[in-house]
Amino acid sequence: MNIVELAQLRYRWKGQSKDILNIPELTIAQGEHVFLRGESGSGKTTLLNLLAGILTPTDGSIRLLEEDLHSASSSKRDRFRADHMGVIFQQFNLLPYLSMVENITLPCSFSKRRRDKAGDPQQAATQLLDHLQLDESLRSKMVTELSVGQQQRVAVARALIGQPEIIIADEPTSALDTSTRDRFIDLLFTQAEAQNSTIIFVSHDPHIASHFPRVIELSEINTAL
Repeated sequence: MNIVELAQLRYRWKGQSKDILNIPELTIAQGEHVFLRGESGSGKTTLLNLLAGILTPTDGSIRLLEEDLHSASSSKRDRFRADHMGVIFQQFNLLPYLSMVENITLPCSFSKRRRDKAGDPQQAATQLLDHLQLDESLRSKMVTELSVGQQQRVAVARALIGQPEIIIADEPTSALDTSTRDRFIDLLFTQAEAQNSTIIFVSHDPHIASHFPRVIELSEINTAL
C-alpha cells in the first residue's frame, strides 16, 4: 500500500507568481525509509509542511493513508497529523517544563488513537527509553538537564509513541557529530521497523543518504526548480 501519493502538486507563497514546488507525481510505500535531499531553499521543509497538513497546496492532490487531505478542513488535517504522524524537529521542540517521560507521552494527550495504541503511555514511554538506551537514572530529570544527544532520543521516542504510520524528520541531525548522527539514524530505523512506520527524512547533508534504501533528489521531482 502507498502511504503517500502526490499528483500534480503545486505550491506558491501567497502574493507570489512563481511556484516553489511543482511535483507531477510522488509515491512512498508503507514501511519505506526515504531520504529527501535538496539544497537550502529548494522547498524541502515546505513539502514536509504540505505532507503534515500545516500548508495546503495551490493545486493538485495529497493522499495519505488513502485519504484525500488537500481539500480537508484545517481541523481534519490537524486530527490526521495527531493520529498518524510523528514529527522530529531540527530543534527537537521539547517542552522545558516537562520531564523526559512527560514529553514523550505528550502525543497521547492529543490523540485517543495514539493513546489506545500505546496501551499504557507511561509503560510505552519506558519501553521506548529502554530501546533507545537512555539510562533509568535520567528519566526523572527535566529535559533542559539532558545533553543534546539525550534530548534527541527523547524527541525520537515522542515521535514513535502510539505507533504512527508516518515519521517525518526535518534536519534532526544538523547539530550532531558524525558518530552520534550515525547512531541516531540506526536507532531511528530499528524502532521504525519494529512498528512498520514509514520514515520521510529531510536533510541537505549528502553523507546521510548512504543510510537510506531510497533517496529522492528534490531537484529531480520538482519541476519548479
